[in-house]
Amino acid sequence: MIDYSLYLVTGRELLPQGQDYFDSLEQSLQGGVTVVQIREKNTDTREFLDVALRSKVICDRYNVPLIVNDRVDIALAVQAAGVHVGQSDMPVSIARKLLPRGTVIGVSCNNIQELDKAVSDGVDYVGIGAVWSTTTKTLNKPVVGVRGVGELLRKLDGTSVKAVGIGGIKLKNLLRTLHGTVSTTNRALDGVAVVSEIVASTRPREAAAKLCEVLSAFRSGDSIFKAMRTRSEYTAGSVIDGVVQIMSCVRDHNPLVHQITNNVSIAQSANATIALGASPIMATTVQEMEDISRINGALLVNIGTLVPTAYEGMVVAGSCANAQKKPVVFDPVGVGASHFRQSSVNTLLDSWQASVIKGNAGELAALAGSNEVQSKGVDTIGSGFKDPVSFVRNLARKERCVIVMSGEIDYISDGANVAVLSNGHQLLGQITGSGCIAGSCIASHCAGAMILAQGEDKEGKLVIGDIFLGAIGGILALTISAELAALREDVKGPGTFFPALIDELFNAARRKCVHTVRGLTQKCADDKPA
Repeated sequence: MIDYSLYLVTGRELLPQGQDYFDSLEQSLQGGVTVVQIREKNTDTREFLDVALRSKVICDRYNVPLIVNDRVDIALAVQAAGVHVGQSDMPVSIARKLLPRGTVIGVSCNNIQELDKAVSDGVDYVGIGAVWSTTTKTLNKPVVGVRGVGELLRKLDGTSVKAVGIGGIKLKNLLRTLHGTVSTTNRALDGVAVVSEIVASTRPREAAAKLCEVLSAFRSGDSIFKAMRTRSEYTAGSVIDGVVQIMSCVRDHNPLVHQITNNVSIAQSANATIALGASPIMATTVQEMEDISRINGALLVNIGTLVPTAYEGMVVAGSCANAQKKPVVFDPVGVGASHFRQSSVNTLLDSWQASVIKGNAGELAALAGSNEVQSKGVDTIGSGFKDPVSFVRNLARKERCVIVMSGEIDYISDGANVAVLSNGHQLLGQITGSGCIAGSCIASHCAGAMILAQGEDKEGKLVIGDIFLGAIGGILALTISAELAALREDVKGPGTFFPALIDELFNAARRKCVHTVRGLTQKCADDKPA
């Protein structure tokens, strides 16, 4: 049985100057590479054979299988463990006849049709990609993207075919690759193929070892997403208790919340963040992102004002936040309004992993590719989804994050559980940026949830904060504060409502309690209320 976890594809043309190929290969094996594919695209047969023979000796020394790219004759000559073929190479059926029984055959797949064909041909594994754009190979087909891999993996359900992600995978995007490619049926990649990250390194042993660390952390659950695991033991009471605990944590710890948000509502969002007890920083410059990611408690990305400089900052900020294991709250404002916004959102979500995606019904429908609900700019048209509970749960499973669908009734899901909230006031819809403020509230509470997930309470008991509760807390903080603000005698309309809202956000954080939560239900995967 081959372990496909860290699948090295060789490429001698990528070696650093002065680096010996065979020494690099041996170091990579020492670092943890579990399978090697030898690829020689521009080498004559004699040289390819010599390289393959020596590579096989080294791989055998570490009990690591060697797979040959394209060339069945070379694989036969060196008694390789397997062959990997492309769509234009020798058909699998013929290769199977020529190769000894038990020889592994893998094939590259870019779409569902190719995957179906590979499965019917009886391959042992498929290489799915390209996951990311890559410079190590000329791409004749579109990039599948991280989220696209999950859709393909579903086709392997019920088969014994293994799957390896390939194309542009590096240390900086490995965790995003592993998490984002898991299908809605929980089918994950069996391994990742890496080329330049190891071959082009002057320290291949260390490069391989770092990749192995990420692979191990992901499989053990000890990663950025540990606070996003779905749980089934929530009750309405435990949710409220958790929200109160998170609210107190935000006030006590004053986490920094980095926000790349709509220019129309920067001041409103910053004021709301401060009122809750967190500290806002509104930075969009690419050069700042790495430094800020080290000190912030959470990142909010809001595409309301999608200008080039801000967009570049969003791409880098999300990746840096993932690397630092910080929550990322994403607000795809008006995603259905233009092809440009749709394309930009897809690029962002393929570049980094969101912890929470928040939007109205129209925005989330556009994100999910659903025609059930339409949007007009940033607004939703019509009565909404017939089954909003199933919609948010399925989208959460697809995007591998918490989904918040805002509206007259708010629906929040982690893919297993769904919280349904009916707090709020109509005046929220009469002020500029209420949706953007909601994103700030969620980000602030997610920062608090992560602090709790890493700490203990005063009695020494481990406190479990999670992103699901953080998202619920952010929505409740805003909607209940809106209700309280609307009841004030000094509120006469939208103009007086916003200052009162900020006051009530400030007061709610200090009360450390929840006013009245209306309609809070929690539905588990079997749809039975808790």
